[in-house]
Amino acid sequence: MIKKLILATLMIALTEVPVTAQTATFYSSGYQGKRTASGERFSQHQPVAAHPSLPFGTRVKVINRRTGKSVVVRIVDRCRCSIDLSQSAFRQIGALSAGRIPVKIQVLR
Repeated sequence: MIKKLILATLMIALTEVPVTAQTATFYSSGYQGKRTASGERFSQHQPVAAHPSLPFGTRVKVINRRTGKSVVVRIVDRCRCSIDLSQSAFRQIGALSAGRIPVKIQVLR
Protein backbone atom coordinates (compact mmCIF):
# COMPACT_ATOMS: atom_id res chain seq x y z
CA MET A 1 0.00 0.00 0.00
CA ILE A 2 2.77 2.44 0.91
CA LYS A 3 4.62 1.61 -2.31
CA LYS A 4 1.51 2.45 -4.34
CA LEU A 5 1.09 5.75 -2.50
CA ILE A 6 4.73 6.68 -3.07
CA LEU A 7 4.49 5.70 -6.74
CA ALA A 8 1.31 7.76 -7.20
CA THR A 9 2.94 10.77 -5.53
CA LEU A 10 6.00 10.49 -7.75
CA MET A 11 3.87 10.23 -10.89
CA ILE A 12 1.98 13.40 -9.97
CA ALA A 13 5.21 15.26 -9.20
CA LEU A 14 6.78 14.22 -12.49
CA THR A 15 3.79 15.30 -14.58
CA GLU A 16 3.45 18.78 -13.09
CA VAL A 17 4.56 21.45 -15.50
CA PRO A 18 6.36 24.51 -14.14
CA VAL A 19 4.58 27.84 -14.45
CA THR A 20 6.64 31.00 -14.76
CA ALA A 21 5.59 34.61 -14.22
CA GLN A 22 6.28 36.83 -17.23
CA THR A 23 4.98 39.81 -19.19
CA ALA A 24 3.13 39.36 -22.48
CA THR A 25 3.21 41.80 -25.38
CA PHE A 26 1.79 41.48 -28.89
CA TYR A 27 3.05 41.70 -32.46
CA SER A 28 2.51 44.96 -34.32
CA SER A 29 0.40 44.85 -37.48
CA GLY A 30 3.51 45.17 -39.66
CA TYR A 31 4.43 41.51 -39.11
CA GLN A 32 1.30 40.15 -40.82
CA GLY A 33 2.29 37.72 -43.58
CA LYS A 34 6.03 37.88 -42.91
CA ARG A 35 8.12 34.77 -42.35
CA THR A 36 8.83 33.81 -38.75
CA ALA A 37 12.05 32.29 -37.46
CA SER A 38 10.42 28.86 -37.85
CA GLY A 39 9.85 29.55 -41.55
CA GLU A 40 6.07 29.80 -41.54
CA ARG A 41 4.17 32.95 -42.40
CA PHE A 42 2.92 34.94 -39.42
CA SER A 43 -0.80 35.54 -39.01
CA GLN A 44 -2.34 37.89 -36.45
CA HIS A 45 -5.46 35.73 -36.68
CA GLN A 46 -3.83 32.51 -35.42
CA PRO A 47 -3.06 31.61 -31.78
CA VAL A 48 0.72 31.85 -32.16
CA ALA A 49 3.56 33.47 -30.26
CA ALA A 50 7.26 34.22 -30.12
CA HIS A 51 9.45 33.12 -27.22
CA PRO A 52 13.19 33.56 -26.66
CA SER A 53 14.04 29.89 -26.14
CA LEU A 54 11.18 27.39 -26.32
CA PRO A 55 11.34 25.02 -29.31
CA PHE A 56 9.19 25.85 -32.32
CA GLY A 57 5.88 24.02 -32.19
CA THR A 58 5.73 24.04 -28.38
CA ARG A 59 2.25 24.74 -27.09
CA VAL A 60 1.99 27.01 -24.07
CA LYS A 61 -0.89 28.24 -21.97
CA VAL A 62 -0.64 31.97 -21.28
CA ILE A 63 -2.68 33.09 -18.26
CA ASN A 64 -3.44 36.71 -17.40
CA ARG A 65 -2.37 37.02 -13.75
CA ARG A 66 -4.96 39.72 -13.05
CA THR A 67 -8.06 38.18 -14.63
CA GLY A 68 -7.31 34.48 -14.88
CA LYS A 69 -8.22 34.47 -18.59
CA SER A 70 -6.04 32.15 -20.65
CA VAL A 71 -5.14 31.24 -24.21
CA VAL A 72 -3.16 28.35 -25.68
CA VAL A 73 -0.64 29.35 -28.33
CA ARG A 74 1.99 27.63 -30.45
CA ILE A 75 5.56 28.99 -30.53
CA VAL A 76 6.53 29.94 -34.10
CA ASP A 77 9.03 32.77 -33.68
CA ARG A 78 11.76 34.28 -31.50
CA CYS A 79 11.69 37.47 -29.44
CA ARG A 80 13.75 39.25 -26.82
CA CYS A 81 10.79 39.72 -24.47
CA SER A 82 9.09 37.12 -22.26
CA ILE A 83 6.43 36.21 -24.83
CA ASP A 84 5.04 38.06 -27.83
CA LEU A 85 1.50 37.01 -28.81
CA SER A 86 -0.45 37.43 -32.01
CA GLN A 87 -3.08 40.14 -31.61
CA SER A 88 -5.93 37.61 -31.68
CA ALA A 89 -4.30 35.62 -28.86
CA PHE A 90 -3.58 38.76 -26.83
CA ARG A 91 -7.21 39.90 -27.18
CA GLN A 92 -8.40 36.64 -25.60
CA ILE A 93 -6.64 37.50 -22.34
CA GLY A 94 -6.56 41.31 -22.36
CA ALA A 95 -7.17 44.54 -24.25
CA LEU A 96 -4.67 45.61 -26.90
CA SER A 97 -4.74 49.08 -25.35
CA ALA A 98 -2.96 47.63 -22.31
CA GLY A 99 0.14 47.04 -24.44
CA ARG A 100 1.58 44.52 -22.02
CA ILE A 101 0.07 42.39 -19.31
CA PRO A 102 1.43 40.26 -16.47
CA VAL A 103 1.03 36.58 -17.32
CA LYS A 104 1.93 33.11 -16.21
CA ILE A 105 3.30 30.82 -18.91
CA GLN A 106 2.74 27.09 -18.66
CA VAL A 107 4.35 24.72 -21.14
CA LEU A 108 1.87 22.05 -22.20
CA ARG A 109 2.86 18.47 -22.89
